[in-house]
Amino acid sequence: MTQPSGGTGEHRTEPADLAQRVADRRGELGMAEQELALAAGMAPRYLRQVLDAGPGFDPGGFVRIAAALGLTYKELLEGRSDPPPGQAGPGAGPVLVHLTSEECWDMIGSHGVGRIALPAEPSPVVFPVNYTVDARTLVYRTALGAPAALDTGSAVSFQVDRVDERLSQGWSVLVAGTAEPVDDPAAVRALAERRAAEPWAGGKRSLWMRIRPERITGRRIATARGHEL
Repeated sequence: MTQPSGGTGEHRTEPADLAQRVADRRGELGMAEQELALAAGMAPRYLRQVLDAGPGFDPGGFVRIAAALGLTYKELLEGRSDPPPGQAGPGAGPVLVHLTSEECWDMIGSHGVGRIALPAEPSPVVFPVNYTVDARTLVYRTALGAPAALDTGSAVSFQVDRVDERLSQGWSVLVAGTAEPVDDPAAVRALAERRAAEPWAGGKRSLWMRIRPERITGRRIATARGHEL
């Protein structure tokens, strides 16, 4: 079998970015690093060496890593470009599992991208935002006067999810609560130091908003095939 060139073509993947992509995919699959090493047919120490060195060190090893993660070699190097989720059929033996509050917070993690739902006329609106978790509250940045710049006490819902099209699995967490501007200078400075809260959309977004949850619920779809998300 002809081996990939290992990054000698037009697309170059930095080892740190590739290692993060592997870690993210392991997180999606609930796969420990030792499990990945076993599935890829290599010792855990060698797996770490391969990830630190990049695809040029052992292209064949990266082919095995990609296969163990349910990806193609190109998807591992360049990232996946998936169609809208839900186009595949349900997995084998799907089971809907309700998450505890602690499990919901674990799923949300320390930061990410979620959707905030706001009351509006003639109908509610939903916006994707980058968020970070701060002491069991959700914080995001927006621009002054933007739709997501809310008055204190505004009722909101916030939803975060993840879907794995290949495994027909996924989870969803829904937070209901109230929003308020963050106006304490010390709190604003502390939040500004968190790179994870930097909005992907860019632009001047100087207003920090905090969502105080009043209720948090979540569900997970598990199947008899593969790992649970």
